[in-house]
Amino acid sequence: MLNRSLLAEVIQYACADGLDFAEIYVEEKQASSILCEDNRIDKIYSGREKGAGIRVVKDFDTAYVYTNDLSRKGLISAAKLARDAIGGDSALNLKPLSLVKKDVLFRPSRLPRPEQAGWEEKIAPVLQANQAARQVSALIRQVMVAAADVQKGVQIANSYGEYIEDQISRVRLLVNTVAESKGIIQTGYESFGGVCGWELLEQISLTEAAVRAAELSVRMLSSRAAPVGRMPVVMSSEAGGTMVHEACGHGLEADLVQKGLSVYRDKIGQQVAAEVVSVVDDATLANKYGSYSFDDEGTPGQRTILIENGVLKSYLYDRLTARRDESVSTGNGRRESYQHKPVVRMSNTLISPGQDKPEDIISATRQGLLVKKMGGGQVNTTNGDFVFDVQEGYLIEEGRVKCPIRGATLTGNGPQALSHIDKVGNDLGFSLGVCGKDGQGVPVGDAQPTIRIRELTVGGTMPAQGG
Repeated sequence: MLNRSLLAEVIQYACADGLDFAEIYVEEKQASSILCEDNRIDKIYSGREKGAGIRVVKDFDTAYVYTNDLSRKGLISAAKLARDAIGGDSALNLKPLSLVKKDVLFRPSRLPRPEQAGWEEKIAPVLQANQAARQVSALIRQVMVAAADVQKGVQIANSYGEYIEDQISRVRLLVNTVAESKGIIQTGYESFGGVCGWELLEQISLTEAAVRAAELSVRMLSSRAAPVGRMPVVMSSEAGGTMVHEACGHGLEADLVQKGLSVYRDKIGQQVAAEVVSVVDDATLANKYGSYSFDDEGTPGQRTILIENGVLKSYLYDRLTARRDESVSTGNGRRESYQHKPVVRMSNTLISPGQDKPEDIISATRQGLLVKKMGGGQVNTTNGDFVFDVQEGYLIEEGRVKCPIRGATLTGNGPQALSHIDKVGNDLGFSLGVCGKDGQGVPVGDAQPTIRIRELTVGGTMPAQGG
C-alpha cells in the first residue's frame, strides 16, 4: 500500500493553524459474489477498488474529500481541498510528523482468506443448496442462493501521530425460498457468515441451511392468522438480535443522543431496562460478522457495556462524539468505504445470557406468542417506538408450542419492552446483516438469548378476514 512517509506528508498538508484534527484513510478492497436464481447461476461478480479519504475537523465541523488517485500529487491535492473547505490557513508551516504504528491487540480471525478459494469451490455449494431446497417440496416456487466475500486492507494515519494498518476478510451466505399453495405465499430465509474465509463451509452446511429455509416456507403455508392484542411474547434465541439492534442499539449511538434524537438522552445511571437485562456491544468476538481489530478511525475494537442489570452505563462513541462529551471513543467509528466519513455504528450488539432454561421459559408461559424468526421493521429512536414483522411465529397454549401463525407484527416501545423482560435464557443466538445509516452500510452482528417480554402488542390479520 502507501509509504508511511507519504501518509505523514499528506497529513501535514491537511493540517493548518486552528484545525483540530486531520486523518487519512486508505483502503484496498477485493470482493466477489455469486447469485443463483431461476435454477441457474444468474450473476457472478468480481472486482477491486482502492482509494483514500481525507478528513479535517474544526470546532466539530468536518470536511471530507476522497479520491482514487493515490499518487503523491493526487493525495496532496485532496488534502489541500479538505483543508481549504473547512477554512484552514493556506499559508502552511509544515511541521514534522512522526507516525507511530499501533499494536494489534485482537484479531477477529486467523483463518484463511476468501481469495484462497477458486470459483469452482464457491459455485458448487451454491448449486447444491439450490437443488436441495427445490427437492424439499413441489410447493417450492422460487429459490435464491447468494454467496459473497470481501477482503480489505486499510491504512489509517492522523495528526495525533497514530498509524495503523490492518486486513480483514468477511464471507456471507444466504438462502431465500418461496412456497405457494392455493394463493397463499410464504417465505423462508437463512443466512450466516463471519470474519473468515470459505472454510466457513466446513463448519456450517449451506445445503442444510437451504433445506431449513425451504421447510420453513412450506410449513408456514399451513399457519393460522396471527392473534391480535396484548400478550406475553417469548423471543427465541434463533430470532437473533434484531430487537436489541433496532429498538435499543441505535438509540445508544452517541451522535443520535447528542442531536436529541434518542429516547436514552440524559439517562446515564438510570434504570432503563429490567434488572435481568444487560446489553453489550462487542467488536472482539472471534469470527463474528461485526468484529474488527480496529474501527475505521484506528481505535482498537473493544467490548462496551451499555446496560448493566437494567442501568444505562454508556453510549457508543467515535472520536468526534467522544470529544463532544469529554469522553473517549468506544471504538465504534465506522464507514462503508474510503468514500464515506466515519459515523458511530454498532459492531456485535447483544443481550447477555441469563439463568433460565429456554424450555422452562416456554413452559412457564400459559398463553402467548413464540417468535423464532424476525422480519423487517422500523424504530423511531426519538421516542423508542418500534414495529417489527414476525417471519416465523407459533402460538403458545398451556405452556406448549402449538400451531404456526402468519402475518404477525410486534408493536411497542424499546425502553418499555426492555423493562418488561422478566425471563432471560442461558442460550445465545446470533444473526447478521448490513446496517444502514446516513446513506452507508456496515456489517454487524446481533444476538440475544431466549427472552420473555411479559406483555407486548401483537398485530395481525383477524380470523374473519381469511386464513
